[in-house]
Amino acid sequence: MKKLISIDLFADFGMLKKPDTNQPVYLTFNMLHKPALLGILGAITGLDGFKKKGKLPEYYLKLKELQVGIQPLQHENGNFQKTTIAYNNTTGMASKESGGNLIVTEQTLIAPAYRCYFYLETENELHRKIDKNLSTHHAEYLPYLGKNEFSVWWEKYREYDSEKFIPENNFKINSIFIKDKPVKEGKAEEYFDLFADLSERGNSFIYFERLPVGYMEIAPKQFQYEFRNFVFSDWYYKPEYKTGNFTLLKTKRDDQIIQVF
Repeated sequence: MKKLISIDLFADFGMLKKPDTNQPVYLTFNMLHKPALLGILGAITGLDGFKKKGKLPEYYLKLKELQVGIQPLQHENGNFQKTTIAYNNTTGMASKESGGNLIVTEQTLIAPAYRCYFYLETENELHRKIDKNLSTHHAEYLPYLGKNEFSVWWEKYREYDSEKFIPENNFKINSIFIKDKPVKEGKAEEYFDLFADLSERGNSFIYFERLPVGYMEIAPKQFQYEFRNFVFSDWYYKPEYKTGNFTLLKTKRDDQIIQVF
């Protein structure tokens, strides 16, 4: 039996380093991605991380099939505020330069927050432990967002009644979702209600980012990410816009539509 839950995840700072950037500035992904979320979940449940060269970590091997969904919170049109931090690494092991001093400049997320969804199998022992630890706010190891000085915490554990979403009218997707076809093709007529809250009017922003969804099976020892194109927007879409499978969450306040992948 499947069980859909969510938590709201927060950090004061975060650095989800992009693998294709190096000197002079290390850049960060803006959005939390699945491999990073699985790492956080692995720390919470006490699974091992990267320990041996050329071998994928325990948390990834045991959790890679877990379906997750990600919805940014407290954002500005899908983006989080960022700053650039420069610091010295003087351990002597980071650089072959004279004096062994490496000057590192990193782009850093400020106050990132995400609602994270998990589809758990109630018959799976590891999934039951995930559910227990998340619901009791217990972590075996300290979870962090990209760097061990950027610890994370979570609140608002929730369970949902859900079903497969079949569109009949214009709809809005509340989470990030995989872009399988141009979103412009599916955009509905601009939604406007004079008496509605501004945040509910829709069609005001659209955000794109190419994000990792896992490690490539053809080169697992090289730890190369597999990427997909993602979208996050408040746009309304036409019911005939078929871009993936979605889940309808039934809540007391209002129904929401998300994608788990």
